[in-house]
Amino acid sequence: RNFFTKRTKELKPAVQSAPGWKLFGKVPPRENLPKDSKIIQQEYEARTGRMYKPPPPSARRKNIEFEPLSTTALILEDRPANLPAKSVEEALRHRQEYDEMVAEAKKREIKEAHKRKKIMRERFKQEENIASAMVIWVNEILPNWEGMRATRRVRELWWQGLPPSVRGKVWSLAVGNELNITPELYEIFLSRAKERWKSFSETSSENDTEGASVADREASLELIKLDISRTFPSLYIFQKGGPYHDLLHSVLGAYTCYRPDVGYVQGMSFIAAVLILNLEEADAFIAFANLLNKPCQLAFFRVDHSMMLKYFAAFEVFFEENLPKLFLHFKSYSLTPDIYLIDWIFTLYSKSLPLDLACRVWDVFCRDGEEFLFRTGLGILRLYEDILLQMDFIHIAQFLTKLPEDITSEKLFSCIAAIQMQNSNKKWAQVFSSLMKDNKEGDKNHSPAPKS
Repeated sequence: RNFFTKRTKELKPAVQSAPGWKLFGKVPPRENLPKDSKIIQQEYEARTGRMYKPPPPSARRKNIEFEPLSTTALILEDRPANLPAKSVEEALRHRQEYDEMVAEAKKREIKEAHKRKKIMRERFKQEENIASAMVIWVNEILPNWEGMRATRRVRELWWQGLPPSVRGKVWSLAVGNELNITPELYEIFLSRAKERWKSFSETSSENDTEGASVADREASLELIKLDISRTFPSLYIFQKGGPYHDLLHSVLGAYTCYRPDVGYVQGMSFIAAVLILNLEEADAFIAFANLLNKPCQLAFFRVDHSMMLKYFAAFEVFFEENLPKLFLHFKSYSLTPDIYLIDWIFTLYSKSLPLDLACRVWDVFCRDGEEFLFRTGLGILRLYEDILLQMDFIHIAQFLTKLPEDITSEKLFSCIAAIQMQNSNKKWAQVFSSLMKDNKEGDKNHSPAPKS
């Protein structure tokens, strides 16, 4: 209560001979009162024998419109009385330099103001486009989904990106539910996962009684706990104590019980996290299970080497077709697609790209299927082609593993749009099916086995 009470102790009279500093001790508080500027001036005049004459009023600056918040204006000040005064030429030169500095500062300020206005205009325009698109999706497309999803108008609107408010609904409809999973089925597998977590935390003797399969599942559940903390660490919402930590843990745990043949694989946490951000818990699990049941995702998450080789071979067909220089450059270093594609495909670009940009990639992926995942990869290579052509093996691998954070959707999608997914009049599905029918082992030499 008395922490901020006013001190009533009287100040000691100032001792003129007392030094301002002590060598090995503290100066008592308020020992020397601050001197007035007039006193300092009088002491200076008494010591030097000179009288200070203030400059005439006409010499002082008047009506300066722009005063920079720095020492810029000091160039116009007169020198102290003990130094030679400025010549007329020097004063004029300083005035000119000052005017140039002020003009340059004004230009920078105007340029930055225009830049801020441009950013705000683009943001407002984007928000207006999203709002108008949301009305179309809610009122026209979603009520007539089956009849309108394949129309040209909807596909063009889809390419521009889905409004966040309808994104989860459109993803669910586009992915589908071929597995016929219900919210009740999710609750059943979630309860099994919780029982297993409880049993694993209470005792470790089950490994001896049930064999290696239980040990593998236990390792899988432990890996989930470890990976959740690594999922979008900058957002903090999936960290322990965050609002979505337990939710992500539940979806991944329920999936390991639903698909013990697949279990948990690193990278799944990013896919589940993106779905959780856009869907309710049960709907996120349904979309997650059906998404991982697609041929491409199933091949990668089950580490089916023969299928993965076919995907890499198909990718390189279109790589050579669209980016021949970069393709030969990669070939000269024996840099194969598995070095960078595996991480991109495992997380559906949600780990490699900014989250908002990754969601837009997901939008078109839900529309076009697995082909767009590889088309996006070629778009990234096209975007950074000039940079990659100047790098060696190590730097290329490091660059593609951690892409620049300033990548924008406009630049990336313009590069993706320039990628032609057609080779000798064959589209992606035709090229991939021809590789699947080819029983020869020659295609394995075209793309080496992925690193395990």
